[in-house]
Order: sequence, then C-alpha cells, then structure tokens
Amino acid sequence: MKLWIRIRLGTEDRAMLAKLKQSTGRTESELVRRGLQLVAEEHGKRGSALNLAGRSAGRFKKGSKHLSTNRKQLDGFGE
Repeated sequence: MKLWIRIRLGTEDRAMLAKLKQSTGRTESELVRRGLQLVAEEHGKRGSALNLAGRSAGRFKKGSKHLSTNRKQLDGFGE
C-alpha cells in the first residue's frame, strides 16, 4: 500500500535535500525513508537509563551506595 505525504520545507531544508540528492544519487523519497529509519533507530536506543548514562555508568566512586534503601537519605525528599 502506498502512502503519499506532503511536507513543507523551508529554504535551508530544500537546499539540503537537493544537495543530498545530487551527492548520493538517491531520490527524494529514498532520502526521506532513510531519515525515518534513522529516527526510528535512534528512538529505540533510548530505551533504558543505562543506555542514556552511557560510559558514565559505574564511574562514581564517592557518595552513598544505599540512597534508595536507606530511609534517612529520603527524609524530606519530594516536599
């Protein structure tokens, strides 16, 4: 099933599309479809806090290691 979508592009976006079309040899439709794929892939990568933390996960050596279980640490939180 084919679906037609009409979009409005500003001057910069039209120029970028024309440049990409010429430099890659792809059609406008191919470029838009590829853009959708890239956005979908990027969206899927955001699934977990660990992915968002990236390389910083596990690097902190100082600080309390029991923040989530020690009631004293939570006194006044959210007030």
